[in-house]
Amino acid sequence: MVDQNPKNRLNPEQYASLKAEIAAPFRGLRQFFYIAFAASGSLGAFVFFFQVLAGRDVESALPNLALQVGIVALMIFFWRWEQRRQQRPNSSKNPNS
Repeated sequence: MVDQNPKNRLNPEQYASLKAEIAAPFRGLRQFFYIAFAASGSLGAFVFFFQVLAGRDVESALPNLALQVGIVALMIFFWRWEQRRQQRPNSSKNPNS
């Protein structure tokens, strides 16, 4: 085996960061989208909720409210799923290691 040049070695923090990025690429970008879509859905749900509460155009506002609440619920599910995947040990790689 060839030894690495000491100048090219990474410090432990950089190595851990690169290892985490390899395990879950674009994780930060996905989380940004989860937050952005959840915020958008929350704002839409807020608007449609008060539209239904005021009794204005309830026939179209009620399905839109349900859609916005569904989007928020889906983004919460994705966020929690991502967190569980990160916390789970890598048992599927090689159990003997």
